[in-house]
Amino acid sequence: MAYHGFVSGVHMNGMNGKNVLIDALKACGAVKFGNFKLASGEKSNYYIDIKKASTNPSTLRIIAKEAGRLIEDMDVDAIGGVVLGGVPLATAVSLEADLPLVLIRKSEKGYGTGGRFVGEYPKGAKILLLEDVTTSGGSVKDAIKAINESGGIVDHVVTVVDRDSGAEKNLADMGVQLIPLVRASDLI
Repeated sequence: MAYHGFVSGVHMNGMNGKNVLIDALKACGAVKFGNFKLASGEKSNYYIDIKKASTNPSTLRIIAKEAGRLIEDMDVDAIGGVVLGGVPLATAVSLEADLPLVLIRKSEKGYGTGGRFVGEYPKGAKILLLEDVTTSGGSVKDAIKAINESGGIVDHVVTVVDRDSGAEKNLADMGVQLIPLVRASDLI
């Protein structure tokens, strides 16, 4: 399947999709060095700003293509993303994979129709979650619990970048496989 310069995960210039993604993340300014406090509370001398990548159309397209390639053979009924960082990623992958989109709010909305989800899925539906960056996996664990409590099933989480700081093990302890498109060590 050809898509914007890709053929089965290989860019036409011979680079594989992972290397193209690494180059794109660096080129759009998503990799920053300095002193940063992470959402997990940890301090780091580098920061991966996936919002820079997800607001850049060509980089977002590469992310969607790489995630879409990974999930081609998975049993998935819908693509999910946690508000806010996961919204553009999940939307792009939903379009790439031609699967319904489910957005997960961090808490129930107290007005309108209420609820924690945007988008619907039947009980037993398999939801693939997209995450921007994983450190400990704390933010995505809450979304997994919410989906499970509502009758959905999460077996896999695809993250654009895993910082190799415990998310893989923490999600495995819940019976969920973390699949990173790239690891922080690939970027720094």
